[in-house]
This record gives sequence, structure tokens and C-alpha cells, in this order.
Amino acid sequence: MAKLPIVGRSAPRKPNESMRLLVVTVIGVMLGFFIGISFPAVSITKLHFPSSIVSYIEDKNSALTAQAILNHAWTTARNAKGNDTESSSDTAMKIYVPTNPRGAESLAPGIVVPESDFHPRRLWGNPDEDLPFKPKYLVTFTVGISQKENINRAVKKFSDNFAILLFHYDGRVSEWDEFEWSKRAIHVSVRRQAKWWYAKRFLHPDIVASYEYIFIWDEDLGVEHFNAEEYIKLVKKYQLEISQPGLEPDRGLTWQMTKRRGDHQVHKETEERPGWCTDPHLPPCAAFVEIMAPVFSRDAWRCVWHMIQPAHEKIGVVDSQWIVHQVVPSLGNQGQSEHGRAPWEGVRERCRKEWGIFQTRIAEAEKSYYEMMGVPPPNVTFVH
Repeated sequence: MAKLPIVGRSAPRKPNESMRLLVVTVIGVMLGFFIGISFPAVSITKLHFPSSIVSYIEDKNSALTAQAILNHAWTTARNAKGNDTESSSDTAMKIYVPTNPRGAESLAPGIVVPESDFHPRRLWGNPDEDLPFKPKYLVTFTVGISQKENINRAVKKFSDNFAILLFHYDGRVSEWDEFEWSKRAIHVSVRRQAKWWYAKRFLHPDIVASYEYIFIWDEDLGVEHFNAEEYIKLVKKYQLEISQPGLEPDRGLTWQMTKRRGDHQVHKETEERPGWCTDPHLPPCAAFVEIMAPVFSRDAWRCVWHMIQPAHEKIGVVDSQWIVHQVVPSLGNQGQSEHGRAPWEGVRERCRKEWGIFQTRIAEAEKSYYEMMGVPPPNVTFVH
């Protein structure tokens, strides 16, 4: 009897094929669970099965065990973790110190030396023995050769505790070698520049940081009644951040604030002509010294170099150590005669122009700041 074909039904699956599908399904579930609990930090994209494994799974004639897949997963995760550790280690080994000076962030802090000084060093011997004595203070003079004798008298008023720095506006340096102290002094020569030009470029706060006080003086000062060591004692006693010696009141034109008072060691306030002082604690009645002979503490100079000033209580005139302003316009002779005018007239006009530019800069900077902060700027009156 002939067998009738079975229509509409597929051939029954073999038992071993069904078992293989079941095993693959179970392995998939186990693999997902194992990855989830054992490798939370490993991105799933980092678990890559090679094509041989994929083809192995797809090959219906190949036997596949759960152990083979799990072993491969463990090896992949371990390698990925090792790579991450190595990358983190490389990052940790790279030095970056944001508190270092700008440009030196990649250096270890222990090697950074942000400050310097004007102490000369030898070219031989043990470096540790170069400086058996370090001056504690710095005095600078802006000089021309015509005031050589006056500067010589002034320098003798400063002890070995003071480093001497001369800014030469006339380019004549070697002629100062007749003085023994000049051979130990620091000389900076740039022709036809003014005191504050040198100060801005050669007296950076990090360069003068080793000096407790910095004197930035003119060349035409009479110092018969001045003693630098006594001056320092008074500045420290009265905690002055910015100061100057009192000026002899009978010589030259001076502000009331800077005139010497015979009955004081130090004064910090004064009375000026009516209308000159909008506030008794503001210049020129307080917080005021002249530019001919200012003395700055280390911290104050760091501020002033950036055009900021301390409170008026920290600014004063030392009366018991005074000087005479001889009013010698020697720098004016370095000007240029134009339109029939004397050289000094051009220098004076330039000074006035620069003072006006500076006042404008101050006003605009403060206005911009207050606008940025959203507050109305205070009314400020400049004294011309």
C-alpha cells in the first residue's frame, strides 16, 4: 500500500537541534546577566567577539559551550580594564599645577622659582657661597652724569643693607667707576627715558620681591638731614606702606602734605587750600606722596606696579628724616628743541600729556568696572 505524503506540515526537528537552540538561548541570558553584575564599568561596546565566535554560533554543525563564551567575555573585560588603568595612569603622571605662574603649569611646584633679585653672582666657586650678605632694601636713582657728585653724596647715606641700582638716561655708565660703590651697583642704561619707564620695565614685583622696601628716587635730592636706616625704623614703627621723607618747606614748591613738620616724626593728613580736598582722607590731603622720592614696601609696590593704591592710613610723610628738592631739571636737557622752544619745555609738555592720559585710563577703567558690576560709579575729582 502506498504511503500518502503529508501536506502542509514541516518535517519534525531533530532532538539535538532543539537542544542546541535551547542552550544558545540560556547562554545568552546568562551572558547578559553576568556582564551586568560583574562588569558595570565596562562599556558594552568594548566586549567584542571575533568573527570566529560569531560563525561558531551560526554554524549548526558546531558544538558551543557556555564556558567558551564566558571565558572570552572575561578576557575582553580584563583587557579593557587594563587599558583604562594605563590611560588613567598616563594622565596622572602628567604634571599640571594651575596655581603655578602662568606658563609654568606643567612644572613640578618644587622647581618653580617665581621671584628673583639684583644680587650679583660670581662666575666661579660654590654657588651657595656667592652671597655671604644679602641687602634687605633697594634704592634706585634715575641719573645723568651731570648729577654724579650729588648722587655720590646721596648713596653715602645708605648703608650696606641697601642695594644700589642706577638707571642711566644719558648712556654714560663707565664714568661712574671712579666711585668704589659704583662697581658694586647695578647699572641699567637706556637713553632718554624717564624714571617710571625704567620702573615699569625693570622693577617687576617678582624681581624686587627679596627687598623689604624699594626707594625710587630722583637725582636732585639734598640728603644732608637724611639717614636711611633711621628712616626705615620710622616706616616700620608707623606701618607705612608708601612714604617719602618730608620736604624742606622753604625750598621749592611743595604740597602741604609733603612739607616737613618740625613737631612730628610722621604725619598722614594735612589741610590744603579751600576746595582742594573733596575728602580729608583723599589726595592731596591724605594718602599722598610726591613722585620725586617715594618709598614703597614690597607689598605696596606689587600693588602700585599694577596701578592700585593702599588705604590712606598706610601712606605718610616722615618728618624727622627730611630732604631738599634741589629742582635741577637735568632730565629736561635730554629733550629735543622744536619750534624754537628749549628742550625742557618739550619734556614738560610731554609729562603733562602723559599725566592726562593716565587720568583718562584710570577713569575709563573704573567706569568699565562699575558698569560690569552693575553699580553706579562714584564721583571722582582729579586735581590738576
